[in-house]
Amino acid sequence: MVAHRGFVAADLLAARFQSPMTPQPHDPEYQAGPPPRPEEQPPGVIVSPDTLRAERIPPGQSRTRKWPVLDAFGPPAIELAQWRLQVFGLVERPLTLTLDEFAALPRVRVFSDFHCVTRWSRLGNLWEGVATRTLIERAGLQPQARYVVLHAYDHGWTTNLPLADFLAEDALLADRHDGRPLTREHGGPVRVVIPRLYAWKSAKWVCGIELVAEDQPGYWEQAGYHLRGDPWSEQRFRDDQ
Repeated sequence: MVAHRGFVAADLLAARFQSPMTPQPHDPEYQAGPPPRPEEQPPGVIVSPDTLRAERIPPGQSRTRKWPVLDAFGPPAIELAQWRLQVFGLVERPLTLTLDEFAALPRVRVFSDFHCVTRWSRLGNLWEGVATRTLIERAGLQPQARYVVLHAYDHGWTTNLPLADFLAEDALLADRHDGRPLTREHGGPVRVVIPRLYAWKSAKWVCGIELVAEDQPGYWEQAGYHLRGDPWSEQRFRDDQ
């Protein structure tokens, strides 16, 4: 299957897409007013640089007040007692963490916007979890490592990204969103958040972080999506520069 400019995996995503502007009764994720602003955040929160732009919505995007649910296969069944996160590949000290061990690592909070390749943006998210830099510092990088492959619990789903993007100051593995535990439909118990790339790079239900020397296209990338996915350059598909 090849993705074209008029095709955004509608056959896989449409059934799980929730209208981005229509509020649902008692929906705690609905933003009724203006989007949260970086200057409103408490001390100690890492502010993603893109939230400081005069125009926070990238080209071709529009603001959603809710948080739509999109994924390829639906939420996988994950037993929390059996959850494991592995950091492996070109590292000095491979890691395997339980959920309790992950939760015991040093914590960060990140304020960022969130841009889906299907053309909606949710502005002003407050994520909590563990910085990607913390995990890589504990594992230790081998000098050949240049890219990351993220592995997820849903049917072996993967995505790829440059190591530099993965180690950005505002990148993290999150288990909380806007003050609440991350729900299963949004990637809980733990998902990746890479705020400066399109949201498909922020892998839900993460179970593995693999360090590699060469770029290795993941699930959507093999279908024709861009290898990097910068929303400000509209890198939606492979032939977008």
